[in-house]
Amino acid sequence: MGSKLDFSVLSRGEYPQWIWHGVLTMFELTLAAWLFAVVLGTVLAVIRMADSRVAKAFVSSYVEYHQNVPMLVQIFLWYFGMPALLPRVAQQWLNVHNSEFLLAFVSIGLCMAAYVSEGLRGGVRSIPKSQLEAARAMGLSYLQASRLVVLPQALRIALPTLVSHSVLLFKNTSLAMTIGVAELTYATREIESQSFKTIEVYMLSTVIYLGVSLLIMTAGAGLESRYRIRTR
Repeated sequence: MGSKLDFSVLSRGEYPQWIWHGVLTMFELTLAAWLFAVVLGTVLAVIRMADSRVAKAFVSSYVEYHQNVPMLVQIFLWYFGMPALLPRVAQQWLNVHNSEFLLAFVSIGLCMAAYVSEGLRGGVRSIPKSQLEAARAMGLSYLQASRLVVLPQALRIALPTLVSHSVLLFKNTSLAMTIGVAELTYATREIESQSFKTIEVYMLSTVIYLGVSLLIMTAGAGLESRYRIRTR
C-alpha cells in the first residue's frame, strides 16, 4: 500500500517561512512586471497608432520577437547575457541590489508588454478613426487625443484580453526560479528536495497559483461589468 498524504510536513522547521517568503516574492515580481508591461505596452500601442512607417515597423518587430521567442530564453538572455554588456559599475550595482529579481521583472515585463500592446491595438482598431480626427480638429494634440479619447475606449474593449494577459504574466513569474529568484515555485522545489513530500508540496503551490489566477479573473470580470453599467 502507498504511504498516506502528510500535509503536516509543510508546518515543520523553516518551511512555513520559505513558503510565505515565496508567496510575497511572487506577488512583488508579478506587480513589478505587470506595471512595467502595462506602461510600456501602452506606449507601444500609442506609437503604433502614429502615421509613421518606421515607428510601426519598430513596434511590429518588437512584438514579433517577444511573442515568438520563449520567455524562458528571454529571461536567460537578460540574466546571463545583458549584464556582460554593462559597465563594471552597473554590474556591481546589480549584484548588490538583487540582480535576479530585477532582471526577472525586466525580462518578463518586456515580453508581456508586447501582448499588452497587441491587446490595446485590437481595442484601438475597433474605434472609428473619425473620433481621433474629431479630437484633433478640436485642438488636441496627437498624444492628448490618444490619451483622453482613444485609449480609454480601447481599454474598455480590450479589458478581457488584458485580464487574460495578466493571468499569463502571473503564471510566467514561476520561470524566474530558473535564475534563482526565491518565489513560490523555487520555495516549493527546495522544500520538496528536503522533505521528499512531492505530492503535498506541489498540491499546495497548485492551490495557491489556481486561487490567485481565479482572483485575477474575478477582478477582471468585476471591472468589465462595471464598465458595462457605466456605458449603458
